[in-house]
Amino acid sequence: MAFDQFKETIVEADTDARSYLKYSESYLELKVFKILMRLVTIFFQTALVGSMLLLALFVMSIAVSYALGQVLGNTWYGFAIVSAFFMLLALLMYALRKKINKPIISFFSIYYFDRS
Repeated sequence: MAFDQFKETIVEADTDARSYLKYSESYLELKVFKILMRLVTIFFQTALVGSMLLLALFVMSIAVSYALGQVLGNTWYGFAIVSAFFMLLALLMYALRKKINKPIISFFSIYYFDRS
């Protein structure tokens, strides 16, 4: 009699454990999907806005180059000055790349480790 009751308790515990693992796996899949979708949408929104800003910067740099060229009396000088400015900016960003990575990692870790 006691053995049958013990056996039923073991079977119930096994069923409960399997159910818990099944639901935990489903929850984990949903959590990973939520995190991935949040990161993907942030990436695409950033890429879209960034590409528009890049296009605007490109057109504005041509306008500034042409205006500087008119002021200096030679259009080539204007384009050379703007190009040198962008090269210096690129070198500065390369030199500070590790300091630039830190805020990016912090930003994405908020979404990855979000507990809600």
